[in-house]
Parts: sequence; structure tokens; C-alpha cells
Amino acid sequence: MDVRNCKKCGKLFNFDGDSLCPACAKEMEEKFFVVREYIYKNPSAGMAVVAEDNDVPIQQIKKWIRQERLTFSRESGISIDCEACGKPILTGRYCKECKGKMTNKFSSAYVEKPAEQKDGTKISSKGKMRFFGN
Repeated sequence: MDVRNCKKCGKLFNFDGDSLCPACAKEMEEKFFVVREYIYKNPSAGMAVVAEDNDVPIQQIKKWIRQERLTFSRESGISIDCEACGKPILTGRYCKECKGKMTNKFSSAYVEKPAEQKDGTKISSKGKMRFFGN
């Protein structure tokens, strides 16, 4: 069992991958919905204004943006940088082009090889069913 101190309140809790205790995590989740509603009602508000008006650290807002839970309108002037190329984006970690490049790299990395028999000859996936040795 991994026990850690909450980064917000300092209480001990069973670590489950989140750096906040359950009570602080619940409070932060409630703040998320307040911030989301605030952004919806004030689409041109800057990140500093949103953070100040809702008593939420800017780093937390950036974390929600990277997780694609929040996005700002183009009118707000708020953007974050793509982690691969540095291009300004409104949400997530990567821009559309870099996501496409990564998808292509991942799909080309997976190449299905034909199965082989014990004697090293390749088994064809085409044709008829074959039975070997009885």
C-alpha cells in the first residue's frame, strides 16, 4: 500500500495515481464544473481572469486543457503549445497535424507477419484448410 501526503491539504491518503486525497480531488472536480460554466458564459475571458475569478491555479486550468476537458474559444486569445512542434492549439497535447503523423507512425510500425510452421515454411492465409500429420 502506497501512502502519500495530499499536495493540497497535506493529509495522508492511499495513493491511487492522483496527487490529491479523495476530498481534495472531489473539491477540484467541483471547481472544474464551475470553471467550465464560467468559460461558457465568458468566452473572451483570459486564463488569468478565469483562474482569479474561480480561485483555481493557472496550472490546474492548463492541466484540464491538456486532458482535453476544457477548451477556450479563439476569441479568448488563449492557446497552449503543441508538445511536438510548438504550434498554438486550443486543447489537448498535440496539434491535428502531429496527431496525424503519430497515427501514421504507429500504424506503419505494426506489420503483420505470416505465420510459420515448425519447419520454417510460411503458412498461407489464402486457400483451403489444411490438416498436418495425424
